[in-house]
Amino acid sequence: MTAQTSQQRPRLSDARFLLILLLPSLTLVGAVTDPRVAAAWALAVWLLVAAIDSFLPGAKRSPGPSEQKPFFLWLLRLYVPLQLATIAAGAWAAMHSEWLTVLGLAFAVGFVTGGQGITFAHELGHSKNRVDRALAWVLMASVNYSHFMVEHYRGHHPRAATFDDPASARRGESLWRFLPRTLWGSWASAWRLESQRLQQRGKGWLYSPLLWCCVLSVALALVLLAGAATKIIVFWLGQSLFAIWLLETVNYIEHYGLSRKVSPDGKREPFAMNHAWNADHVVSNSLLANLQRHSDHHMHAWKPYATLQALPGPQLPTGYAGCLLLAAVPPVWFGVMHRRLDGMAASG
Repeated sequence: MTAQTSQQRPRLSDARFLLILLLPSLTLVGAVTDPRVAAAWALAVWLLVAAIDSFLPGAKRSPGPSEQKPFFLWLLRLYVPLQLATIAAGAWAAMHSEWLTVLGLAFAVGFVTGGQGITFAHELGHSKNRVDRALAWVLMASVNYSHFMVEHYRGHHPRAATFDDPASARRGESLWRFLPRTLWGSWASAWRLESQRLQQRGKGWLYSPLLWCCVLSVALALVLLAGAATKIIVFWLGQSLFAIWLLETVNYIEHYGLSRKVSPDGKREPFAMNHAWNADHVVSNSLLANLQRHSDHHMHAWKPYATLQALPGPQLPTGYAGCLLLAAVPPVWFGVMHRRLDGMAASG
């Protein structure tokens, strides 16, 4: 057996990424069988993951990086139709449900589309494969946040952890002050960057996937309005809003209070492992395709998720599931994170 063949053999630890398909599958089944309890199940999963991350010692470290295998990429590709089916099932259930259930369905489905769908769109969007990037656009359009596909790659990655990045939170900035700044700043930056790209290529707006995704979203909303499908509209927009909140809160967490030096002529310090917060908790990393190994991702954006390493950079107090709850209460978040920032500053 050659060394290359040995590297391609699946490891038992690789199976942890099957969790990528578990949550949307459970949500889909819940929307079909008993939509009234979908929100309760989503909340229970959220709190369970946060508890495991925080209190189970053996769950605070993920297995080491794997060799890249087709298995990892196909998990993300298979997720895409599963998310679309989950949204469709949620819309169907919402149409036949009481208003409280409609809101609960929006929460449950948004928990999946924001927690996982946007995460996997992010990963697919870094692919060099056009089909994978198209799938990423589909996922972002399904939560009405297509401009992420422009701003993240051409805006956030070059500017992360600098004052110019709307998706990087500054020390002392609460989540609730950060959200309006990043929502407007990211949207405006995306359209500006897309305009520049089209001008550089000598093309008009008809060649912009960003424009077409926005047109299709508006067209779908108008069709639903014309059909008086009020509950479906509320469900669809509700899951989008919660998904967007999850995305931007994770953005808030990932670079909070960290900064890169920028010279007077605008040249940025190279991104290093101390410019992003990390967490290597196994359950949340398995659900989120190693997103919490964030320093390595920014330093090597081309690396597939399974190959990312846990670097000894700034460490979060717990995984993203728990940090989302901490960040929502600014005094608690500041108390936890400022001690870590001060400790980093003291150690040089």
